[in-house]
Amino acid sequence: MNEEHARAAADIAEVEAVNTAFYEAVERGDHEALSGLWLPGEDLTVSCVHPGWPVLTGRGDVLRSYALIMANTEYIQFFLTDVNIAMTGDTALVTCTENILSGGPAEDGDALGPLVGQLVVATNVFRRTPDGWKLWSHHGSPVLAETGEEDDEEPSSS
Repeated sequence: MNEEHARAAADIAEVEAVNTAFYEAVERGDHEALSGLWLPGEDLTVSCVHPGWPVLTGRGDVLRSYALIMANTEYIQFFLTDVNIAMTGDTALVTCTENILSGGPAEDGDALGPLVGQLVVATNVFRRTPDGWKLWSHHGSPVLAETGEEDDEEPSSS
């Protein structure tokens, strides 16, 4: 493997590790670790779209949204599938499916509220910085469940 291919493979491995660290920080509710993964400063404005939310722009609004989510989620776990990483220059694009299992606050003395599963497709954009790869943008969109209506339709008879 030549030097250019080795560097590209190392970059992809680094981006994949930072992408994983992002989800692990959310799972742990570690806002400090999460903050360290986003681009610092406002020179390149960060953005985030949570499923069903409007676009959040600016580091402060984005990090506040995660603090809110963490404060109101008792349990969350991400199982990432279909992870794909593309790179050009100092920008990396990660697409994946977030298979999310989450639970809300306890009900009637239970340790945890009911667990809910959700599928979200996500795009995470990273930028290379002197301090490593940092998250520039996260966009999550819900995957709508198939209704199965087509299977239920009877063929029309003439």
